[in-house]
Amino acid sequence: MNDTLFTTAVAPVPTGAVPVEGSRVLPALAAVDWQDVREQLDRDGVALTGPLLSPAQCRVIADTFDDADLFRSTVVMQRYGFGRGTYRYYADPAALPVLDALRERLYPPLARIANQWAARLGERTYPATLAELHAECAAAGQHRPTPLILRYGPGDYACLHQDVYGDLVFPLQATIMLELPGEDFTGGENVFVEQQPRSQSRAIVARPQLGQAVIFPVRHRPAPGSRGYRRHSMRHGTNAVQSGRRTTLGVIFHNAR
Repeated sequence: MNDTLFTTAVAPVPTGAVPVEGSRVLPALAAVDWQDVREQLDRDGVALTGPLLSPAQCRVIADTFDDADLFRSTVVMQRYGFGRGTYRYYADPAALPVLDALRERLYPPLARIANQWAARLGERTYPATLAELHAECAAAGQHRPTPLILRYGPGDYACLHQDVYGDLVFPLQATIMLELPGEDFTGGENVFVEQQPRSQSRAIVARPQLGQAVIFPVRHRPAPGSRGYRRHSMRHGTNAVQSGRRTTLGVIFHNAR
């Protein structure tokens, strides 16, 4: 075995929207060190931020899981061989102002990182705003929003996968922890596997705390090689929950076909 283990420890609310403390106000985002995020992604393949959401915001978002009217679809994972647990796609992220604000404000700095990666790999670049990205998604026939909430109980887990959804794929995404590890649940670590050409795969484990985000590649990342940069494919999943309830928010930026 040569695998490596890396561990990381206000606008008016629209009619019908879910009220969340602070609505679209997310002061923690102003403190994010995006250079550090980029360096973590370049070095480790994943990046851990400080808390982006308050405990109250985490609690209210977690409670939306039980409001069926907010979602366009629900997936019971064991029915499809995806693992065990349930996730639900929001029908309209704008109905949850804090989620809408998160996507809008996380996207521009992540687009800058994505465009640096694109230059290294000779790939397409991405627009500066989320609205422009979604216009490109619409032109490609991708109209369905992809933010989702995921819930796991004891014994639940997610198999390794990639969140592609269509031909147009924004290369970075985030998952935000909505429960308190060690108190609300145990186990359930975020797991990533990086495939390295002509070498064994590398395992990465991340343990975000309440309100923290893990940022990671959707499909691959650039890694330096002897002849410039090469693509390292990455997949992600979740280790089995040992006890309690684990709820996370998935922030994916491109829409689905």
